[in-house]
Amino acid sequence: MSLATVDRTHTTSLARPAVSAVPDLRTEADVAPAPSRRLRAVPVGTEPRGFVLYVGVDDAKAAAAGTDLGAIVEQLKKLTAQLAPGSETYAAVALAPAGAGGRDVDVVRLALQEPAALAKHREVAEPVEEKRAGVVIDLSRKRLVLDEDSAGVTYKEFELLQYLVLREGRTIERAELIAALWSASDEDAPNERTIDVHVRRLRSKLGAYEDIVRTVRGVGYRFDRHPDVSIRYASTPSPDFF
Repeated sequence: MSLATVDRTHTTSLARPAVSAVPDLRTEADVAPAPSRRLRAVPVGTEPRGFVLYVGVDDAKAAAAGTDLGAIVEQLKKLTAQLAPGSETYAAVALAPAGAGGRDVDVVRLALQEPAALAKHREVAEPVEEKRAGVVIDLSRKRLVLDEDSAGVTYKEFELLQYLVLREGRTIERAELIAALWSASDEDAPNERTIDVHVRRLRSKLGAYEDIVRTVRGVGYRFDRHPDVSIRYASTPSPDFF
C-alpha cells in the first residue's frame, strides 16, 4: 500500500457561442469548468483507498483556542461524513515524552511511523561511531597511551603489563609473575591470591581495552596480539626477557 497526494489542476476552455441575436457577454471565468482533482504518484496496479492527515496540536494549544483534541477529532469526523457519507474514519493520538520538544506535526509523523519522518530521524539520531586511536605500549619509555592520552599506571603495573607483552601468546602462571616482579625481601610482595588484585588494578586503568590482558582460569594470565594495540620496543633487549 502507498500514499498519494491530491493535486488540483486548473483547465481553461471557452464554450462555443450559441446562435442567438443577443450577444454572448459571458467572460472566460464564467464558462471555465470547476477545477478537477487527480491523484499523482499512484503506482501502476494500485488504487487509492484513503488518506492520512497529520495534525500537530497539543493540549495547551487546543485549550488556548477554546477546544480540545477530542472535539477537534469529532469535528473532522463529521466533516468527512458530510463530504463522503460512505467513508470510514479512525483517529489515533500521538504521545511523546514531556518536554521532548520539536514541531508537533513532526512528533505526530514520527510516532505514527510515517516513512519519510522515520528516515529523517535515523539520519539525525544515529551517532557516528568515533574512531579510537587504540593502545600504545612504549617499552622504551615505560609509557602506556590510551586513545592518545597517557594512562596513569604505576611502575609496578607497567612492569606487569610489559612482562606479559614480552611473552605474547604464552600463559604466565601467577607464581612466575610474583617471582619475576617481586623479590623475596619485598614487604609488599603478593601471593598467588593477591596478585589478582594487581591485575585488576591494571585492567581498570586500561579502560575499554581491559581485555588485552586475558585470564586463563585456574592458571594465570596472558597477552595476545590485538588489532588495537601497538608496541614500541626498546632498542636494546629488556633485562627481564630471558
